[in-house]
Amino acid sequence: MSQSKLYGYAGKILWIDLSTRTCKALETQRELVRSFIGGRGFGAKLLWDYVKPGTDPFSPGNIIVFSVGPLAAVGAHSASRFFVSFKSPLTGSYFRSVGGGKFGAEMKLAGYDAIVVVGKAEKPTYLWVQDDSVEFRDASHVWGAIATHTTEVLLKETDRDAKLVTIGPAGERLVRFASVQTDDTRSAGRGGGGAVMGSKNLKAIVVRGTGKPELYNEEEFEKLVEEQLDVYHKSPAFQSFRSLGTDGVVYLFYTLGHFPTYNFRQLELDNADRFRPEILASYIVRTGSCYNCAIECWHYFKVSKGPYTGSIWDKPEYETQWSFGGVLGVTNLEAIMHANMLCDIYGLDTISTGVTIAFAYELYEKGIISKGEVDGLELKWGSPEPAIELIRKIALREGIGNILAEGTARAAEIIGRGAERFAMHVKGLEIPAYDPRSAKAHGLSIATSNIGASHMLGWNTYEIVGFPERIDPYTTEGKGALTKKVQDETAAYEAMGFCLFPQSNGMIPIDLASRMLYAATGVEEFRNPGYLLLVGERVYNLERAFNVREGFTRKDDTLPERFLREPVPRPPSRGQIFELDKLIDDYYSARGWDVKTGLPMRRKLEELGLTYVAEELAKLGKLPPG
Repeated sequence: MSQSKLYGYAGKILWIDLSTRTCKALETQRELVRSFIGGRGFGAKLLWDYVKPGTDPFSPGNIIVFSVGPLAAVGAHSASRFFVSFKSPLTGSYFRSVGGGKFGAEMKLAGYDAIVVVGKAEKPTYLWVQDDSVEFRDASHVWGAIATHTTEVLLKETDRDAKLVTIGPAGERLVRFASVQTDDTRSAGRGGGGAVMGSKNLKAIVVRGTGKPELYNEEEFEKLVEEQLDVYHKSPAFQSFRSLGTDGVVYLFYTLGHFPTYNFRQLELDNADRFRPEILASYIVRTGSCYNCAIECWHYFKVSKGPYTGSIWDKPEYETQWSFGGVLGVTNLEAIMHANMLCDIYGLDTISTGVTIAFAYELYEKGIISKGEVDGLELKWGSPEPAIELIRKIALREGIGNILAEGTARAAEIIGRGAERFAMHVKGLEIPAYDPRSAKAHGLSIATSNIGASHMLGWNTYEIVGFPERIDPYTTEGKGALTKKVQDETAAYEAMGFCLFPQSNGMIPIDLASRMLYAATGVEEFRNPGYLLLVGERVYNLERAFNVREGFTRKDDTLPERFLREPVPRPPSRGQIFELDKLIDDYYSARGWDVKTGLPMRRKLEELGLTYVAEELAKLGKLPPG
């Protein structure tokens, strides 16, 4: 970087120590920018540097990082996502969760590329960040409140134009999959970030910013934003997302062998037609968007009949239509919408909540747990009422909810009696709405993901929607290299701070992203699209190294037995299983990792500029020879 000014970036990282009630704003380092860009990249590097191996995720020594990319709040579309990074209480691994709305942009306008929180407050606390001013404020009066009520009270106390992230009762009670919620009803849902905030007695961070970063070449950047909009408007995916968001593919994906049913047994779902897009669209009453995003994929649904009449809430996305729908055998759309609203206000990840409840349903069906053990509920497939009651019990850790609040992996250990067979997770994170048997590269990404069973760290468009070219989802050939390619691309775009909806559908070509990044920042390396992809690979390997340092190896890159031994019973994937060993070998070879252990090789780490990582792993005896 030749110029003295740090263009495009806010230029500061805000460090908060809740234990001492102190804060400091440090300059965003140029080497951090060059090597990791921002967003997810910043989060991974800060976790590696400041979380000691073996740290209890609920201890004051765990940090939680809120970070944004360099294109946030400067005019680029779909580029103001905020990334929440922490050691997960659900998986014990590195974790990144992503949120939308306007909080990320507000952070940037307040002057911060990242906010890092460490320590633990003596009593419930919220942070009021107003540009350079930071206040530690008492949150006792909103401790215990649901997210919406907390938002109303805190914005009245601070500034109606501020933006915030907060937790609900689930985070306060350390539910291991508690979410981080925003005032825009967006969620950074996965992995238990809300529980990490709860463990620190941190109820919310409220931010108001009045600044604006200076761009390296503003005139050129504005032209590129126009080009970005032109690409958007010419894409078939643009209107699809604008009209119904991810709900537009619910029924389609069911027919493609995804949208797994009955705790991933993949039986035919009665009344699956209820998820057709024209039916879901009939519930829309208004729309909205994240900060400066032309797609406007937010849709608010109104429930006008049945026992849940009166609710208007942000629609359940594809994953939530499934986590309270197909995985439970439920097609009652009104109940699914109500369940989604409850998770948001209590502060729960909808995916982990629904899958954990489906786990309980199957245990009940198999006679492993009795009616008395589930507080008298009849956990029957297709019945949403018990699931809705279990949401409350999990959030408040009441009765059986206290066990389920631990997530499927720990709950199975507590229950015993063979319950482990029915716990659908990878590394402790519940599996999302895709069947690994129906798309082998996508399934391989779920098995190897650094955060556990995530669909978004390597969403494989080649297999799922045939874009940019169709690759047979059932073959195992070449899937290691394909998985690596998509994972690295995803990490690069998330380091830049982009939303993956338009990115995965070809609406933000890497060449355009590179030119936008250079016009905004002037960082010479960013002119090269290949360099951005190298950063993506660097980020992915650093995340892997964090997990290796925590004791993760090849044994953790696996899937539940159901996928390895039970063939899919319904078309189009009928007869398919997941060929784990062959696919994992192929993947490790493509990654340049040791095939026997899954540990990154020294030469790969050095090639990526991670020599310091290799040295630390070597000292710990976790670097393979060669």
